[in-house]
Amino acid sequence: MSNEAVIVAAVRTPIGKAPRGSLRHTRPDDLAAMAIQAVLARCPAVDPSEIEDVIFGCATPEGESGMNVARVAALRAGLPPSTPGATVNRFCASGLEAVAIAAERIRAGDAEVILAGGVESMSRVPFLDIRTHPNPTLFSDAPNTYLSMGLSVEQLARKYGITREQADSFALQSHQKAVRAQDEGLFDAEIAPVQTEVQTVDACGRPQREAITLTRDEGPRRDTSMESLAKLKPAFRADGIITAGNASQRSDGAAAVLVMSARKADALGVKPMLRFVGYTTAALTPEDFGVAPAYAIPKLLRRTGVGIDAIDHIEFNEAFAAQVLASNGIFEMPMARVNPLGGAIALGHPLGCTGARQVVTLAYALQRTGGRYGLVTMCAALGMGAAGLFERV
Repeated sequence: MSNEAVIVAAVRTPIGKAPRGSLRHTRPDDLAAMAIQAVLARCPAVDPSEIEDVIFGCATPEGESGMNVARVAALRAGLPPSTPGATVNRFCASGLEAVAIAAERIRAGDAEVILAGGVESMSRVPFLDIRTHPNPTLFSDAPNTYLSMGLSVEQLARKYGITREQADSFALQSHQKAVRAQDEGLFDAEIAPVQTEVQTVDACGRPQREAITLTRDEGPRRDTSMESLAKLKPAFRADGIITAGNASQRSDGAAAVLVMSARKADALGVKPMLRFVGYTTAALTPEDFGVAPAYAIPKLLRRTGVGIDAIDHIEFNEAFAAQVLASNGIFEMPMARVNPLGGAIALGHPLGCTGARQVVTLAYALQRTGGRYGLVTMCAALGMGAAGLFERV
């Protein structure tokens, strides 16, 4: 058991709306640094010099998220210059990938303490269109490789018979669950408030900077209804079902977890929150990316020997309502346990942060409910899906 990988601390920033939310003027490397500082503050028994690596996921590691944002954020957070850093990119699964890499290295005996997480600022580094520089040979041989995610999910909706009403109903439930969770303070323990500045105008119309403290996610809407969702126009094709209301929001945010060996946690007298059980990925044709989780999940469960009925809490990223519903049509999940606190449609989807954010949310949810197993899963562009399994300690 000494080489078991455990998560001993977990924290995230609030999720800001992009590109006009409260975090729009906050650099992604600063957001990541805030998450690093916050997670270390949750575990004072760990000396920063003991951290052997900082691994962060980022889906658009360019611009202000470039130059190896994990290493930049580690330095910005005040970690010793001797602390390495690595940025990983598996599109929307990047944050979960970072956590899994950290846990697997610890389980292999290659490290004792690693800080992992994810970050994305879709305000500061807008999501890059993958069609901008397509490989000419691949584009000629398999043009659907570069089909937009929206059009890809429209195809999946038709293939699996997902209706506009079903997608809107799922989206409404996401908002209702997220609003209820906010009202009940269920996110409070996992969120580290962010102090930042936003640009406003004074009474004379002159631009000015105003200091604010963001303490909660900006995405959930308590005024969402089936009627308001039905009024939204399809976003990708005139006869389509995907709208801005039943797809995930563009967002800004960061999340971090402290991963260490069970042996190290015991030596420090630190009580773990989660035990890392396993992680796997799956891939289909690029245009089928939305249902790839339906293949990653059973693959993971077979390897770990845990049945789907034993999973108490499932964090599914909700890139689009239709892809969650289509995935459930392929591999049936206990939907009452899927995103009980809402998902990316309501909370927001800061791409490379989301997987780590889901791990953070899962850690606190299982501690609160007493559930045993939790699953984190998501689709990723170019046909991929990922799934990670964790156990409450």
